[in-house]
Amino acid sequence: MYHSVPYEPLSQVKDEEIGKWLDSNPEDGHGEFYNSNPYNPYGMTMLEPVPNTVKRGGYLPYRIHKDSFEIAALVKSPIENGDEVLKEAKILYDRFCVHCHGEKGMGDGSVGVVYKGVTAYNSRAVKDKPEGHIFHVITHGKGRMWGHGSQISIEDRWKIVKYVQTLQKQ
Repeated sequence: MYHSVPYEPLSQVKDEEIGKWLDSNPEDGHGEFYNSNPYNPYGMTMLEPVPNTVKRGGYLPYRIHKDSFEIAALVKSPIENGDEVLKEAKILYDRFCVHCHGEKGMGDGSVGVVYKGVTAYNSRAVKDKPEGHIFHVITHGKGRMWGHGSQISIEDRWKIVKYVQTLQKQ
């Protein structure tokens, strides 16, 4: 049976004779393409990752209960402040938030005017809320606001948090 050099990493070559003519290490007793893993019962060299595995450079799943605002307030943003982040955050805010919260976060967006009770970011109740709390509300919602965790990626939610914090200060 022929196996190309870039053979499928999920397949397992059990025949020790395959690739002997190309063997770079003749002392190991098997051919170049032999890659059998006796500990893998599925006949594959590469296994599927364990459930809930986080890829390098990725984010851990956000699993704080929707009613745990005190715990959420302790969470810190993994995103650094910067002009480029705020530019992207403004675009995301305009896409997901402006229709309810308005251009300046006053709760006067086109939906907010009709829906009534949309939070203004500079109100006393919200003005000093920490970034973890804002992220949690974007993720799970609060009051009349529905959660956006299924619609906005974790990284983009943190960017929106950065922009909301600039609106809180106005």
